[in-house]
Amino acid sequence: MSHVFVNGPASWNTLVEVEALPGPVSQTIFASGYRDGLGGTSAGKAVSLAALGVDVVLRTILGDDEPGALVRAALRHERIRLETAEADGGRSERHLNLMASDGGRLSIYLELPQALGAPDAGASLHGAAVAVLDLAVSSIPLIAQARALGVPVWCDVHDDDGQQEFQRPFADGADVVVVSESRLDDPSAYLRDRVSRGARLAVCTRGSHGALALDEHGFIEVQAAPVDAVVDTNGAGDGFVAGMIAAHLAGGTTLESLALGAATGAIAVTTADLGARTATPEHAAALARRVEARRV
Repeated sequence: MSHVFVNGPASWNTLVEVEALPGPVSQTIFASGYRDGLGGTSAGKAVSLAALGVDVVLRTILGDDEPGALVRAALRHERIRLETAEADGGRSERHLNLMASDGGRLSIYLELPQALGAPDAGASLHGAAVAVLDLAVSSIPLIAQARALGVPVWCDVHDDDGQQEFQRPFADGADVVVVSESRLDDPSAYLRDRVSRGARLAVCTRGSHGALALDEHGFIEVQAAPVDAVVDTNGAGDGFVAGMIAAHLAGGTTLESLALGAATGAIAVTTADLGARTATPEHAAALARRVEARRV
């Protein structure tokens, strides 16, 4: 398999566990736990893909500060090649995430760095099997570059509702688009719109309810993979995308790709680590065999 090119955020986060997300009033709440760790949706996809045996080039923005050093250490893997742009001011991306017991999350951006320059990604894009272009300003010009090189573009548009301006170039430029159901009143209509606008495959993840997908042949329902206990939902969507890509690169069908996506996303929620970095190809494949993905 060729490598997967991933562009977008990698951060160092503080995650605080709370019973419920606070409302918009002055109050005092108590944490049930907290920890620091790797964050960023692109980092989550990179570590999940590497765990599944896929070579990754991860292009991100990092500073020369301590959080940047921690991110670099957390991304050290024989299958991950890190390409970094220097952060303006030398400060790496940081978030404070409140994690509620019902799976809700509130992300507070502490630092959102801008790159001092825009290094050419052409060499890393050239020959890539897939370009995963995550929600970041630096990804927008790469959409056209990847398409010009004939590299399939996959975009995870997170909680897009079809109206958000920032997500539009990603949703419109993707060969494969993945969205969360969290802000969609009608997931089926969103998927129909994406496919009508040129996406080869559009997928809506539904957490514990699995996923719904649409391609040129029609809708596909995907079961959620069974898990014994949910530890942390952080990076579950990244694991889902990584599983889909790994199966696709191995020659799997659309149904097989969706099943492995569900399996890898499920593995991600069983660990406090970002994404599915504890997965193995064998474990994910065995779990995928327990997932029903069927055309409806």
